[in-house]
Amino acid sequence: MSTTTSAPSRANLLGHDFLLITVMAVLAGCGLIYEYLLSHYAGRVLGSVESAIYAMIGTMIVAMGIGAFLARWFKDAFTAFAWLESIIALVGMGCILAIASVIAVSYSLPHIFSEIFNLPADTVLNGYVFEKLQEWSRFLPYVFGLLLGLLIGMEIPLIARIRQQVYGRFLENNAGTIYGADYIGAGVGAAIWVSIMLAMPIMQAAAWTALFNIIAGLVFLWRYHQHVRFAKLLLVCHVLLLVFFAFVLVLGTSWMKNLSNVLYKDKVIYSQATKYQHLVLTERLSRNQPNAITDLYLNGRLQFSSVDEQIYHSMLVYPAMLASNRHDRVLIIGGGDGLALRDVLKWPVEHVTLVDLDGQLLNLFGNDVGDYDAPEKIRTRLTALNKHSMSDPRADIRIADAFLEVEAMLAKGERFDTILIDLPDPNHPDLNKMYSDYFYNHVRQLLAPDGAVAVQSTSPYHAKKAFLSIAKTMKAAGFGYVEQYQQNIPSFGQWGWTIATTAGKSASQRIRETNELPVPSRWVSKEYLLASFVFPNHFFEQVNTIEVNRLGSGTLYDYYRQAWQVETELYKN
Repeated sequence: MSTTTSAPSRANLLGHDFLLITVMAVLAGCGLIYEYLLSHYAGRVLGSVESAIYAMIGTMIVAMGIGAFLARWFKDAFTAFAWLESIIALVGMGCILAIASVIAVSYSLPHIFSEIFNLPADTVLNGYVFEKLQEWSRFLPYVFGLLLGLLIGMEIPLIARIRQQVYGRFLENNAGTIYGADYIGAGVGAAIWVSIMLAMPIMQAAAWTALFNIIAGLVFLWRYHQHVRFAKLLLVCHVLLLVFFAFVLVLGTSWMKNLSNVLYKDKVIYSQATKYQHLVLTERLSRNQPNAITDLYLNGRLQFSSVDEQIYHSMLVYPAMLASNRHDRVLIIGGGDGLALRDVLKWPVEHVTLVDLDGQLLNLFGNDVGDYDAPEKIRTRLTALNKHSMSDPRADIRIADAFLEVEAMLAKGERFDTILIDLPDPNHPDLNKMYSDYFYNHVRQLLAPDGAVAVQSTSPYHAKKAFLSIAKTMKAAGFGYVEQYQQNIPSFGQWGWTIATTAGKSASQRIRETNELPVPSRWVSKEYLLASFVFPNHFFEQVNTIEVNRLGSGTLYDYYRQAWQVETELYKN
């Protein structure tokens, strides 16, 4: 198709170039954000964040290459490009919602069939068909990643052909110009994602990204409508896309919450995506409990249940406090729910420092620093659970990255009598460094010579290698005595902790020499604590083959990921 009947003027060509190169840069930014959106959501759906992100990026890059080859099938570059942008906007804006819908349906079907056939309430249908539907639905992000990649990959070849048709001749540096705009636009898109969209609800981020696709499509249609077949129909499609955009922007987040709530067995009472994680609170009623049972999930993983969190936090706090000679200054790393802080404040402490990265989580549990808007009803429930520990005048709450904050504390010469590390399991590469020899070495330097440190250490049953690696890493970091102990938490199963001292006697020896508990506890006694240090015969026989988690190695993350993959396969079989 010839774009002009006479040679275009230089000013005219500059106008064409400005429009086409700007459109290409905008679309490149949108394409990268779609890539990040799907990677981010795939990490949440599939659980293994790092592998999901890498797999999604790889899938989309390969698909973009295939799309670039397929672009040659379209003879009319103007019409193909105009329709392409409307399709990308539709798929990009709706893919997350579609994935969530299919996953929700796959998990709801067993309950729907149970109701249809009037089965007992405690009967759960989990046959092969339902299992496969749930398994396949979890890989839908890759299907949409493949589709979006194919579509995005067609953009550069089509723009290049349009530019050459506008000029009416072959352009020697055409590809370089287009790719330059593409790379710059992608860089801007990455900056927008990190600085703005990462903190947005995922459906709003998808909607705003699609809006730029729609605007780019409308601008292109306005400028080249005489070369686009079915231009009026395409204009109607763009108007409908704008209507869809408005609905998604206003209602998309609530739709996503409702769809995500299906994945939880109990009633969801609060759901919020913070800058760092996705928080979900659920409740259920029990005849054996006077109050509703509250569960906290972070990124889909249970962090505590109010019905038995007292056991977990007693086992984290009491051994370390008993093993410490003094209790004047205590440091808690993590523990943004304030529950460990609650138990520490029962002791005669003078000052407790709590360091957690997520200000919104801290606000939810009673910390008033920061401009966050948590529902008062939810805050009331949670602060009642942690006994308003964050409002205690002895508590110093710091919103900071503990990895960096520990170094800052060392620089200031701070020391602590007891240190409690209450972090989530090492299920993400970013958390791996918090379990490294480098970090533990800094923690050791913060600890008073007669103090003790206790670390949440995942399950010795489900993730044995990860559990053993934590103790070995602490030993490599210079702690004199490193021991591990375990206890059954009904909500989690068998769970474990690591406790260490720098000099003198081991923690278990110090506890054994204690005549009585200085602070009464509903859950623990001296005998109960000492029994928790006992493990089955041969439990530690493979410790010599376990590697230390060096900073940057990813050893612990790999142990943890492999362990839970095996557990998942065993559960399926």
